[in-house]
Amino acid sequence: MKSWKTTLLGVCMILGSLGSAGVAYLDGNPETVANWETVLVALTGGFGLIFARDNDKASEDVGAK
Repeated sequence: MKSWKTTLLGVCMILGSLGSAGVAYLDGNPETVANWETVLVALTGGFGLIFARDNDKASEDVGAK
């Protein structure tokens, strides 16, 4: 893991979106539903951050060139 800052942020974003959906799903109130569009956007952003490169890393440092 050469870009640990963006990877950590991506993992936190994924866990946060799944956590908020889980709370809405498991709260015992059938009227509460998760906003699946927001969860999907957060998941997509989280995976994008996992595969992104930190700004202070050169292409040669991470094997991109």
